[in-house]
Amino acid sequence: MLIILQSLFYGFGDPISKIAYEVTPVYTLLLVRYSIAFLVLAVLFGRRILNTVRTVPLRTWLIPGLCIGMAYLVGNVALSMAAATSIAFIRSLSVVLTPALAFLFYRVRFRWQHIALQILAVVGLYLLCAQGGLTGFGAGEALEICDAILRAAALVFSMRSLDDVDPVSLTALQAACSSILAGAACFMFEGRPDIHSVTPLAWAIILYLAITCTLLGFLFQNMALTRISDRSVALLQSTAPVMTAAFSFVLLGEKLSAAGIAGSVIILVCVIVSTLIPSELND
Repeated sequence: MLIILQSLFYGFGDPISKIAYEVTPVYTLLLVRYSIAFLVLAVLFGRRILNTVRTVPLRTWLIPGLCIGMAYLVGNVALSMAAATSIAFIRSLSVVLTPALAFLFYRVRFRWQHIALQILAVVGLYLLCAQGGLTGFGAGEALEICDAILRAAALVFSMRSLDDVDPVSLTALQAACSSILAGAACFMFEGRPDIHSVTPLAWAIILYLAITCTLLGFLFQNMALTRISDRSVALLQSTAPVMTAAFSFVLLGEKLSAAGIAGSVIILVCVIVSTLIPSELND
C-alpha cells in the first residue's frame, strides 16, 4: 500500500511538474525541492539523523543516497534530449534490472514466476509508454539507461542499508545527497539558482513535490523495503505510469490509445498476480 501511495503521489506530480518547469529551471527546481525535504526532516528528526551519521559507516547510507540523487539528475537531462515516450519506457526497465542487480551483488535468487511477471510488466509498460514504437536511440536514450540502472541500484542498496539505518534517517540522507548533487548541477549548468521568476502556483507545485513526492515518497519506499523485497517494490512502482496517465487525462485532457489501455491492464494484472506468489529464494 505504501508503494501504491508513492505511485499515486508521483502520478499526480508528473503532469503538474510541467507547469512549474515553464517558469523554473530544472536544476533550480530540483535543488529547492530536495533542500526543502531535507530541512523539514532535519527540523523534526535532527538528533536521530545526526546519530546515524556518527554511528553508521558512511558507505552504508551514502551509496543509496548517491544512486537516487544521480538517477533523478540523469533522468532530467535525458528527458531534455529525447522523446518523453522513449524515456518513460526505458526508465521502466528498472523493473527487470532490480532483480538482476540483487543477484549480481547479493546472490538473491527468484522464482521463475517472478521473472516472467516482470518481463510481462515491461511489455505492458512498452504499450503504455511507447504506444507502438520507440523514436530511435541516441544520447538521451543512453543516459536514460543509466537512470534505470541507478534507480534499480538505489532499491537494492537501500534495502541492505535499512538493516543498519532507520527509514526516516535514510530518507533524510537521501534527500541531502540529492540536494547536494542538484546544487552542483545547478551551478554548473544554470549558474546561480534562479527563484525570482517562480510564480505562486509554481511554488505550490514545488512544495507538493518536496513534501509529498520526495519526503513521503522516499520515506514510503524505505518503509516498504523493510517489509517486502526490492523486486516487489520495483514491480509495484510500475503502476506509477498508470497513475500518471490517469491524472494526465483528468488534468491535461491527454487520452490513452487502445495500446495504452491494454498496457495499463497488463501492468495491474502483473501486480495483482505477483502478490499471490511466494517471495524469492535466498542462498
